[in-house]
Amino acid sequence: MSVPYSIRKQKEEASEELLVGAPVAQRASQKIPLIARSHVSERAMKTLDIVERFVEEECIPADILVQQQVGQGVKERFSAHPPIVDVLKKRAQELGLWNMFLPKNHFKEGAGFSNLEYGLMAEYLGKSLIASEATNCAAPDTGNMEVFAKYGTQEQKDRWLKPLLAGEIRSAFLMTEPDVASSDATNITLNMVKEGNDYILNGSKWWSSGAGDPRCKIYIVMGKSDPNNSSVYKQQSVIFVPAETPGITIHRMLSVYGFDDAPHGHGHITFNNVHVPASNMCLGEGRGFEVIQGRLGPGRIHHAMRSIGAAEKALEYFLARINDPKKTPFGKQLHEHGIMMERVARSRIEIDTARLTVLNAALVIDSKDAKAALKEIAEAKVQIPAMALEVIDRAIQAYGGAGVSQDTPLANMWAHGRTMRIVDGPDEVHLMQLAKNENKRGKAMYEKIEWQKRKTDEMAKTFGVTRRDVLQLDREHSKSRL
Repeated sequence: MSVPYSIRKQKEEASEELLVGAPVAQRASQKIPLIARSHVSERAMKTLDIVERFVEEECIPADILVQQQVGQGVKERFSAHPPIVDVLKKRAQELGLWNMFLPKNHFKEGAGFSNLEYGLMAEYLGKSLIASEATNCAAPDTGNMEVFAKYGTQEQKDRWLKPLLAGEIRSAFLMTEPDVASSDATNITLNMVKEGNDYILNGSKWWSSGAGDPRCKIYIVMGKSDPNNSSVYKQQSVIFVPAETPGITIHRMLSVYGFDDAPHGHGHITFNNVHVPASNMCLGEGRGFEVIQGRLGPGRIHHAMRSIGAAEKALEYFLARINDPKKTPFGKQLHEHGIMMERVARSRIEIDTARLTVLNAALVIDSKDAKAALKEIAEAKVQIPAMALEVIDRAIQAYGGAGVSQDTPLANMWAHGRTMRIVDGPDEVHLMQLAKNENKRGKAMYEKIEWQKRKTDEMAKTFGVTRRDVLQLDREHSKSRL
C-alpha cells in the first residue's frame, strides 16, 4: 500500500504532488463547482481530497487484484472473500472514510456529511469497482442501512444496522420478481400470510443484488400482505428476513452482459413456506410503499453520483488513448483527428452539466427530504446514465477492439452503466411521472398564452396600431392575358 497520508496544511498541500508520478494538478476540493462550494464545509473539502487519493492510489490499482482473488468456477467465485478488500476497509477506516453516505440532517449514525458533500465524494468512489465497498458505502447496503436507520425498531437496529455500519455483514434488497412487470410495484406477488406470531412467505425474487456474497446475512423483502385492501398502495409490506432462514433457495446468479459480479452477484431466489417472526416487520403491515419510496429516492441519487465518476474515468481513458504515441492511424495521433477532439469536448460538456443536475438534486434533499426532491431525483436518474453511456461509448470507440475486451475496464463500465437505466425504476417510469407532473401546468399555460394574446389586441387598440404580420406581403399577380 502507499505511504500513509492525511489532512495536511494548505501550504504543504499546495506544493505536494497529488498522485504518484503525476504532475501537480487540481485537487478534488478545487474542482467543486462554484455554485455548490458554499454548501460544502471545510471538513468535507479536506475529506474529499483524501477520498480522491485513496481511490486513485489504492482502490483503482487494487481493482484487478480483487477480480483475481475471487477465483474461478461458480461455487468458488460466490464463496470468495478477496483478502485485499479487508485491507482496503481497514485503510479507509484509518483515513476516516467510513459511512459517508448517511446524511447528517436525517441520520445520527453517519459520518456527518450532507447529501451534496457525499455526492462529491461518491463521484470518486464511482471510478473504482471496490472503493464503495472499501468505505462501507456500497449498494445495496447504503439504501438498506437507511431503511434500518429510518424505520427500524431499536431491536432491529441492534441486530442488523450495527453490524452493517461496522462493515461486518452485508445485505440484499428483494423487490423485483421474474413473473410480473416489477417496474409497477403494485404487481408484486410474493405472498405474506400472518399465522400466529409469524409471517409465512411464498414466492420468488430475482435481481437480488448482493445475495451471492456469503457475508450477506439479511434480506429486506417486499411482498403482498393484504391483497384485498381497497388501496393498491396498502397491500404491500416490507419485512426483514435472515438470509439463512429455512425455505429460502438461491437457485442461480444472473449475469450482467456476461459479467457475474462475483461474489456480490444478483440472485434468483425462491421462498417456500418461509417463517419469519412478525417482529421483523418494517414500520408496520401495509406500509411497504412508504418504505421503498423512502429507500429508493436516496439510492437513485447515489447511483447517479457514482455514474458521474465512471464517466470521468472513461474520459481519462479516452484522453490517454488519443495521446498514446504508439497509436498513429493514417500517420497522425488520434488527438490530431478532429472528430476525436469534438468527442472530447462534448464529453466534458455533458459530464459537467450532468454533475450540476446531481448536485442540485442532492441539495434539494438536504434542504427538505427525498420526497420533496422527486422531480430532481427523476431528472438525475434519467439524464446521468444516458450521459455516462455516451461518454464510455466514445472511449470504447477510440480503443477499437481493446475497448470491448477485458484489456480495459470500459466494457465492464458500459455494462454496469446500462443497468442504471433499469435499476431503481426504468427510465420510462421516471419520464412518465415527470411528464405527468409537468403537464399539470398545461391548462394554466394555455389560459396564460390566450390571455397574453387578448392583452396584445387591447394594447394595439389603445395605441391605434393595426395588427399586421411583420412579413405580410399581400402581393397579387394580375391574370395573364391570352
